[in-house]
Amino acid sequence: MTSTPSPAPQPASVPASLEEISSCINGYDPNALSVDQARAFIDRLVPRLNAVEMLPLRSALGRVLARDIVSAINVPSHDNSAMDGYAFRGQDLADGAETTLRVVSRAMAGQEGQHAIAPGDCVRIMTGAVMPDGLDTVIPQEFTKLDGDQVTIPAGIVRPGDNRRLAGEDLAKGEAALVAGRVLRPADLGVLASLGQAEVPVVRRLRVAFFSTGNELRSIGETLDEGCVYDSNRYTLWGMLQRLNVEILDMGVVRDDPDALEATFTAAAANADVVITSGGVSVGEADYTKMVMAKLGDVLFWRIAMRPGRPMAIGRIASGSRHAVLFGLPGNPVAVMVTFYALVRDALLAMSGARVAPMPLLRATSVNAIRKKAGRTEYQRGSVTPAAGGGWEVRMAGSQGSGILRSMSEANGLVVLHHDQGNVAAGETVDVLPFDGLA
Repeated sequence: MTSTPSPAPQPASVPASLEEISSCINGYDPNALSVDQARAFIDRLVPRLNAVEMLPLRSALGRVLARDIVSAINVPSHDNSAMDGYAFRGQDLADGAETTLRVVSRAMAGQEGQHAIAPGDCVRIMTGAVMPDGLDTVIPQEFTKLDGDQVTIPAGIVRPGDNRRLAGEDLAKGEAALVAGRVLRPADLGVLASLGQAEVPVVRRLRVAFFSTGNELRSIGETLDEGCVYDSNRYTLWGMLQRLNVEILDMGVVRDDPDALEATFTAAAANADVVITSGGVSVGEADYTKMVMAKLGDVLFWRIAMRPGRPMAIGRIASGSRHAVLFGLPGNPVAVMVTFYALVRDALLAMSGARVAPMPLLRATSVNAIRKKAGRTEYQRGSVTPAAGGGWEVRMAGSQGSGILRSMSEANGLVVLHHDQGNVAAGETVDVLPFDGLA
């Protein structure tokens, strides 16, 4: 269903014109772009959000940190014990012999620290308790023998300084705990909690509108007329966008009608930072999608040296004074997913203010021989499993046709065959992009 929330703030920075960006890409040819050239162009095209909002700590998971977080305290605040045991001076350890010390007090977690303890004495101490003044070593209780108030430490069990956590060892006062651009993970929430930080400055969520085009498409719940298919692209796009923690505006299926297309593009650009479409960008498409894109914005139509997913539209769509970045993806279901992972995902993260790192690739031995022509990047669906002799192996997952979504579901990663790479023989090592590694 079409959703029309209140307009989102316009991104602060306005990128250069498409012509200016094109001039910065070596060897730019819209009819023969490599994947790397397309990525470089997109990186220059997309603006970065800079609007900041404060969120309660438990609402910040998955959001992009807007500012560096500097520790105002030492964590931990005092030297403390890493073990349940006995705290003593390391210099009291006998050289090559047992050491016997007198237990004079107890130190519990949460209590104030104790004053200096005399040489030859020790303190029964619990994990997390403040180390008494002058004591620097802890022997775990299971290694000791207690007789009344005398505790004996075997030779060679501990060294001076063992089992003591230093003040500021985790975070020192004035140290950057987390850096702006980080997508906050569960451990980061714990770090912030250890600083006593109840609220977190995050970049506002990116708004992404998307819709499918084509007279043959039907939404779930509609009658499937002869010659028609149910639209799957909006559901795969929704799933991939959910993983990026963006705000999603599903504009539904739009028929091949210029007025309907123009109204939908305009509404999407008015309410979102990014507009993603599927279908209508191939050469010879018998519809109005490309015409309306060109009418409403500054748009280029690319042929990318990749398989699947060769055709793509890229640019900006206007609605009044607002502009949204446009990604016009192919209509075939697998091509939609591959172009999203290869070209769109990182762009959305960058727009969201995140520091973007290359997606991790797994090295695996190919069980199958793979035919590959140099001069384009190919993404084959594969299933990765542990190899008998260690490491990983990958085998092709079903038919590789760009309309066969089932094999995408059966796969657990994409075999990435790079631009200059040729045929792959069975037993050779290839790069695999695991689906479960994608955020």
